[in-house]
Amino acid sequence: MIQVNVTELRNHLPIYLDKVKAGEEVAVTSRGKIIARLVPEVDESSAARLRLEACRKDSWVGGVVVPTGEV
Repeated sequence: MIQVNVTELRNHLPIYLDKVKAGEEVAVTSRGKIIARLVPEVDESSAARLRLEACRKDSWVGGVVVPTGEV
């Protein structure tokens, strides 16, 4: 995580926004204390789809009409 003070962030905002777009987290400080964090936006639908695909690899669903073992 990158730490930057408010003045530095204000003077070079496009540079730090590019770092956030690239996936880095930026902590904004004032007088040596962290007052805010800039984090990349997470696309919730894409993240959910990836979790479902991961579950699909480890899961098996039997017949929906006929319960398992009664074929």
